[in-house]
Amino acid sequence: MVKTERATFGAGCFWGVEASFREVKGVISTRVGFMGGWKKNPSYKLVCTGMTGHVEVCEVIYNPKKVSYKKLLETFWKIHDPTQKNRQGFDIGSQYRSVIFYYSLEQKKQSEESLAKQQEKLLKKIQTQIVKSSEFYEAEEYHQNYLEKNKKETFNNPSYLSL
Repeated sequence: MVKTERATFGAGCFWGVEASFREVKGVISTRVGFMGGWKKNPSYKLVCTGMTGHVEVCEVIYNPKKVSYKKLLETFWKIHDPTQKNRQGFDIGSQYRSVIFYYSLEQKKQSEESLAKQQEKLLKKIQTQIVKSSEFYEAEEYHQNYLEKNKKETFNNPSYLSL
């Protein structure tokens, strides 16, 4: 049996975040949902109001013998602009904020070190929060692996500009 670990990231719309992490070798599974708010069992529609405090996140289950947490952090920094506060591209609101949810003190330490390293490369201040994980609420099924399931409709639609 493979020993797995969990990581959870918020980096804008969870569709693109999930698609990026699904491509990382050593990632066993992903699912999108919400974390960091105060409302129990929030729906996507409610989270979109920005009134629940939740972030759209991607939970990553990975094999630490095949991919390190540091490698996942490198992917996180590459897939979004961490200097934007409460937005990513055309997606605006606190539900799109940049955040790393940690599950252990080691993940917290590595996240803080990684953030400091990234900040050295940038002129603008990084807005990414590093927060202890809380309850994960899975998003509705149609959001899971959304870009793969809707490839033709998504990428042939000129109004889809947020990725």
